[in-house]
Amino acid sequence: MISTQPQQKNLNIGFIGVGWIGRNRMEALLQNQKLRPAAISEPNDHNAAEALKSAPDALRAQSLEEVIEQPGIDAVVIATPSALHARQSIQALQAGKAVFCQKPLGRTAREVREVVAAAQAADRLLGVDLSYRHTRAFQAVHQQLRRGAIGEVFAVDLVFHNAYGPDKPWFYQLEQSGGGCVMDLGIHLVDLALWSLGFPKVTVLQSSLYHQGKRLEQPADQVEDYASVSMTTEKGTQINLQCSWNISAGQDAVIEARFYGTKAGLSFRNLQGSFYDFQAEKFEGTKTEVLVAPPDNWSGAAATHWAEKLFENSGFEPTTAEEFIQTAEVIDRIYGR
Repeated sequence: MISTQPQQKNLNIGFIGVGWIGRNRMEALLQNQKLRPAAISEPNDHNAAEALKSAPDALRAQSLEEVIEQPGIDAVVIATPSALHARQSIQALQAGKAVFCQKPLGRTAREVREVVAAAQAADRLLGVDLSYRHTRAFQAVHQQLRRGAIGEVFAVDLVFHNAYGPDKPWFYQLEQSGGGCVMDLGIHLVDLALWSLGFPKVTVLQSSLYHQGKRLEQPADQVEDYASVSMTTEKGTQINLQCSWNISAGQDAVIEARFYGTKAGLSFRNLQGSFYDFQAEKFEGTKTEVLVAPPDNWSGAAATHWAEKLFENSGFEPTTAEEFIQTAEVIDRIYGR
């Protein structure tokens, strides 16, 4: 019998930045044999050499411009320092390429809106590596919330403490990073909370930002290494966020999102300080039910989800693009911008 299913063509991908995260995302994508690594742009010779071991036929380009000028490039994956994300995404989109970018998409909501406008004008798929959405554990939590399994959610507690902090100097430079631990860590949990609640309007927001134990004045010229944020949505749901770098956490990391409802509660949390192992739990009174436990190979799942949509010939997605903007606007308010 002759198949009547449409044949998927190979997709040619350019990779902009192949440090640890960029290379991890590249290797996850290359598990799909219909994705071809056509070009790599990476200034660090060691990083480039390591990436080319997985993609020996890829061109090593000298710039984003050289990558997007290559014939047949369908999309680019961007994993460069944060200050470059918006500009590079816009360049690629204006050249007609789909984009998957590391978070944050922009240092400010204004930058994010500019990228979204470029994606809409080009009718190209825009993805952002909000990776925790794609863990099995949070998928289980999200499904419970969307079907109302814990009743009306009235409170959410978000925690992300990293006992080490970033190892790249630009993370600590406000102009380069756009912010400290909130931009680096808190953005993930703010996204999870808003996404799970259907992106309600945040009516009240108060934040306290600290640098080495001292409260930062607004506007600050330093990045925060500790933040405490209180938000209230239009429906009255209370969202509390704490995040930090280099805190005495007693373990490598503390990562948790707890949702409290009128019938039950839910938790997404890391196990034994791990950055990679997550468990989903449901609470009813004093009872705990484990919904999902490790293992879960999730680190490249956001990128593969984006690639699957590319194969479906998906263009601009207004709903997800609007979500990127709304999260960025909340982050701006946390910083008093």
